[in-house]
Amino acid sequence: MLTISTDEVARVAKLARIALTEEEVTRFASELDVIASAVAKVSEVATPDVEATSHPIPLRNVWREDIAGDVLDRDELLAGAPAAENGQFRVPQILGEE
Repeated sequence: MLTISTDEVARVAKLARIALTEEEVTRFASELDVIASAVAKVSEVATPDVEATSHPIPLRNVWREDIAGDVLDRDELLAGAPAAENGQFRVPQILGEE
């Protein structure tokens, strides 16, 4: 079984330039050890005769016909807008000119 040591955690943290306290190094070593053990357990089960899958149940797409429906009149829409100009909604400028 894999064991993640505190020395390994400290070495990787140093390489990544992450400042960790001794308590964090100890905690992360323990947590990473649990993760590595779980991955090892899955690796034991994943044999060549087990089919790879991303979901336990099959997925299927549900498609509908793309049918054009009634459209709204532009002038009717713009009539409800606070401000309109040249057939478009007018909104306040939020970005500076560059």
